[in-house]
Amino acid sequence: MQDYLVALLVGIVEGLTEFLPVSSTAHIVLTQALLGMRLDDSFWKMFTVVIQLGAILSVVVYFWQRLADFVSSFFANIRTKEIGDSDTPTIRWHQHPLALVVISFVVTAIPCFLMDKFIGENLEKPLYIGLAMLIGGIAMLWIDRVFSPKAKTDTMEQMTMKQAIVIGAMQILAAVFPGTSRSMATIAGGQLMGLSRPAALEFSFFLSIPVMLAASGFKLLQFIIKSPVEVQAQQWITLAIGFVTSFLVALAVIAWFMQWVRTKGFAPFAIYRMVVGAAVIWWAIR
Repeated sequence: MQDYLVALLVGIVEGLTEFLPVSSTAHIVLTQALLGMRLDDSFWKMFTVVIQLGAILSVVVYFWQRLADFVSSFFANIRTKEIGDSDTPTIRWHQHPLALVVISFVVTAIPCFLMDKFIGENLEKPLYIGLAMLIGGIAMLWIDRVFSPKAKTDTMEQMTMKQAIVIGAMQILAAVFPGTSRSMATIAGGQLMGLSRPAALEFSFFLSIPVMLAASGFKLLQFIIKSPVEVQAQQWITLAIGFVTSFLVALAVIAWFMQWVRTKGFAPFAIYRMVVGAAVIWWAIR
């Protein structure tokens, strides 16, 4: 029963923080430490990957219609060019939102794969997490206040390849320095490149699908090959509780966050990061 409760609590934390710019990695590590979980235990490491998959599924479900429209318009655009229908306006394949997401993902994925060992060594160091939280909060507050009024790109359909590449490069920081937050890095990168708050947030959500699927899939593969976990019947229930909880909570957070950003900024999240980051640094030093 205790494991079920832990799965529920950690699933809630994952769902709440995965897509908010506050770093789910930092909150998961800190929650595990507060609950007295063994951070080096193979099962619980696998558990954190599984609940991430629940969060990813929530993005696919929430944006299902928009995803379907993007896929349909991408292939329709290619077909139109092939048959030479000059009456239908077309764009080059690399200007399509779907292609921009893939380009941004590739920019992120290759360096992160090459630096995997270094990234792993930093994941569980609270001092690094606290510093990343604090510095990221300061940067986020400054970027939101300075660049948001200057935004000229209001939708993903208006984005350019240059914007997608920079956002992908910014996301590398989140992988190298846990506590930076993947969501914060992509949103801030988008704002730096002239995206409005809603456009930066939406692109962040779409980019999270391939990035998190690749990262989670790679970690699961590592578990299977290097340290296979023999999952007992009770542990399957624990995984299911965490997965479902993460999915439901993340789905609610996405719906709320999309509405929030249309009328308000990211300042409350930046301030929260600074406060938590300072507290974690103080705790780590002590």
